[in-house]
Amino acid sequence: MKGGDTAMAMVEREQELVLLEALLASAVMGRGRVALVGGAVATGKSTLLHTFAEQAIELGALAVTATGSPLERDVPLGVLRQLVEDAPLVPQERERALSLLEEGARAVAAGADERRPVDAQLVHALCGVLLDLSERCPLVLVVDDVHHADRESLLCLAYLARRVRLAQIVAIFGHADQAWHTDSYFQTELLRQPHCRRVRLTRLSRAGVAAMLAARLGDEAAERLADEMYAHSGGNPLLVTALADDYEESARTAPEPPAGVVVGEQYGQAVLSCLSRGEARVARAARGLAVLGEPRSLDLLLGVPAAEVNKDLHSLGAAGLTALGTFRHEAARQAVLGAMDAGERAELHRRAAELSYGVGASPAVVARHLLEAGRVDAPWGIEILEEAARSALRAGQVDSAVGYLRLAWRACADDTQRAKIMTMLVRAEWRINPAAPAGRLAELAEAVHRGSLRGGDAVVLARALLWHGRVDDARDVLEQVLESGGTADQETRAELVVARLCLRAAHPPFLTALGHMTKEEGPGGIVSVSVSRRLESALALAEVLTRGPREEYVDAVERILEDSRLDEMSLDTVENSLLTLTYAGRAERAAPLCDMFAAEASARQAPSRRARLAAIRAEIAIRQGDMPAAERHARAALQIIPMSGWGVAVGGPLGSLIFALTTMGRYDEVREHLDVPVPEVMFQTRYGLHYLHARGRHSLATGYPALALGDFRRCGDLMTEWNLDTPGLIPWRADAAEACLRLGRVEEARELVRDQLDGCVPDDPRGRGVALRLLAATLDPGDRPALLRQATGCLQAAGDRYELARALADLVETYDALGEYRRARTIATWAQAVAAECGVEPPASSLSPAHQQSHGAPRSGSHGGSSTGSGGGPERGATATAARPSAVPLGELSDAERRVASLAAAGCTNREIAAKLFVTVSTVEQHLTRTYRKLGITRRSDLPLVLEFGEQAGV
Repeated sequence: MKGGDTAMAMVEREQELVLLEALLASAVMGRGRVALVGGAVATGKSTLLHTFAEQAIELGALAVTATGSPLERDVPLGVLRQLVEDAPLVPQERERALSLLEEGARAVAAGADERRPVDAQLVHALCGVLLDLSERCPLVLVVDDVHHADRESLLCLAYLARRVRLAQIVAIFGHADQAWHTDSYFQTELLRQPHCRRVRLTRLSRAGVAAMLAARLGDEAAERLADEMYAHSGGNPLLVTALADDYEESARTAPEPPAGVVVGEQYGQAVLSCLSRGEARVARAARGLAVLGEPRSLDLLLGVPAAEVNKDLHSLGAAGLTALGTFRHEAARQAVLGAMDAGERAELHRRAAELSYGVGASPAVVARHLLEAGRVDAPWGIEILEEAARSALRAGQVDSAVGYLRLAWRACADDTQRAKIMTMLVRAEWRINPAAPAGRLAELAEAVHRGSLRGGDAVVLARALLWHGRVDDARDVLEQVLESGGTADQETRAELVVARLCLRAAHPPFLTALGHMTKEEGPGGIVSVSVSRRLESALALAEVLTRGPREEYVDAVERILEDSRLDEMSLDTVENSLLTLTYAGRAERAAPLCDMFAAEASARQAPSRRARLAAIRAEIAIRQGDMPAAERHARAALQIIPMSGWGVAVGGPLGSLIFALTTMGRYDEVREHLDVPVPEVMFQTRYGLHYLHARGRHSLATGYPALALGDFRRCGDLMTEWNLDTPGLIPWRADAAEACLRLGRVEEARELVRDQLDGCVPDDPRGRGVALRLLAATLDPGDRPALLRQATGCLQAAGDRYELARALADLVETYDALGEYRRARTIATWAQAVAAECGVEPPASSLSPAHQQSHGAPRSGSHGGSSTGSGGGPERGATATAARPSAVPLGELSDAERRVASLAAAGCTNREIAAKLFVTVSTVEQHLTRTYRKLGITRRSDLPLVLEFGEQAGV
């Protein structure tokens, strides 16, 4: 052992080493001594003995060593043979000693059945060999792990210990506490001798652990890690060394040293080493403790008296492996479990399940043991597994719930109960990946036809089948539910009501499979809070998609989201509520709520929920004009759940990704995603509308307006057919109008835009702003400013920065065409800053038919998804924080004049302004007259943009 290693190993062992040196000094003077060195396993006994043996030569003595082993416990005189072979005997003495050992071994073998003691003359002769040697040179006899020595060697060593008192011998025996496999007479005999000293090693103190770490890792790391390492090791030197090894290994592979203790493989191996050094019954107690996790009922589990178990637990605690009856670290428990024989582990868990159930333990505790046992024998087992699965799902422990349900399903013999268990299993697996339970759906559909699965569970199955595009199977299941009279119970009625509303919003063509709702099938009697929330959110989404935004629905779903958490409501409720806010033009309110639920889903380890919320977040980001965020969330959704797992819903995140990449001008990447095959049945869902819309935007941006118009028209036809024709979902008329402008079909574009304006409700500023911008493009330049100014006001109110940047770009070209260059420069800088906020190239030119006919649309990524042609726009040099310059002396206006002028710039009439500000029409006219004079303008259309008035206008 190297000097540094020796110093580290001998921490807090200095006094014991000094004591042994004193015993040797006495022996050298002819007064022999005996030392019995004890302590718990792995407390450093062997290290102390080996260190002392190495120092013996320096102290004028010769060391002769031996070590007991459980593998050689039945070898007669095995330990004594080690001492003889290690002693520096002359050939004649060695030959005589070996001959005596052979004679003794034969005698023991001959009398094995009678267990006769070794002949006294033989013992005397063997010990005499060592006594004679000590007359030539003082001896240090070291026997480590003497508790593992064979019985015959112990007899000889006890005889020798009595006779060393007047010899130059110090005999040192190391043993583990409570680990004697033979009669304790050897220990008793030694301690009776007046020249015997007992030396007991204890575990290291906290200061001792710090000293060991300082020698190994340095003072700074030692002080930082000492408390935690002491807690995990209990001061056991072997465990401390293992933890230091794990820390150094982690430090070698990591860029920065670990901030805390690293509990790794070396620690687990050290725990197993401690157990292997002790008694087999202590190791068995450790295995039982690892299975139970607590000492209660350990005697019943192992089938041994409680007194013995307590003794074994004390041994584990004395070794530093446990504290307060449990393992000091979970890694220790896992190491013990991992090293167990599979059959023994399963049997112990089976017995632990029975014991836990018998004492009234929680279903989760019992189910964990059943799962580890891998089988269910007791009649109560399946019910326990189901209850534990429900609790695990409520706590977000989806993997555990899946394990419980799989075992329950395998063990269950009743068809009806098996079908219900499998339904629960499908729901649980769905939280991880919707593709996982796909293989079970056919079996569940068959269970519906057999009558084993009915009611609300069958409705849930139908929706799962629809997700995977299996429309015919879903229709058969729902028809079976309706024909079997399954709507009689409240749960089934609730599921059918919610299903109708969800189908109305996501699978409109399929709604006919449910027929018309009768009075008996209505929501009457639904009093559950969770069901009420599901119903209210589904109804709000259906109403917003069919009739447009309504403030009462927006307030209702926002209240649901703010008052609930993900574990208290189904994901349907969360999705429907967030989509209601999104399609109602409340993206700024939906975004933080969606982020909150996404964080909760992540914390609860629910990948499927995270992915679906990420898909919604991508839609929200698009409506906010934040294209990098839309790309990030859409990619996350498609990475968490693979394409195959999304089923028909893949059109949502895939459409958002295509839309965002197109807007940012990354057309080559878009083509890769467009080449990915999608289910044909997807185009009969709301998700297909998003995909068609995104594909049309890509065609338009890359110079194929005719193809784009086809996608937009198809989108519109489906929305009209399904009665989902609201701009808040998809403004297909505006996009179709843009395509018509590219094709030179101005009148058709104008008609489409006017139809969208007629369909916009007052609560839809985004749809109105987009339509006004395109309507302006159908007019002569002189007629555009007023409409474009109204468009910018609407889009600013809607919070869509990308569409705002497009409107500002069109206004720039309009002012350029009218020769108002100062105003054009002001707005161009503004447009550049807004575009930078969106992560896109600044849109550059107008949508005038003349321009489109002469220039066309670009086919490469030169403009970042601008709706217009190339050239003429500001460079992408400005940042999103660029100042908004003012070309007019707005500072001269009073607050009242600012408010009136901003509303006039937004397109409001004098009467509308008076109503909004609660003043008379005459007051409005007076404010406008003074405003015109201060700004040096003569007409309403010359007013600055509503944005230029800033927040002080209060608009």
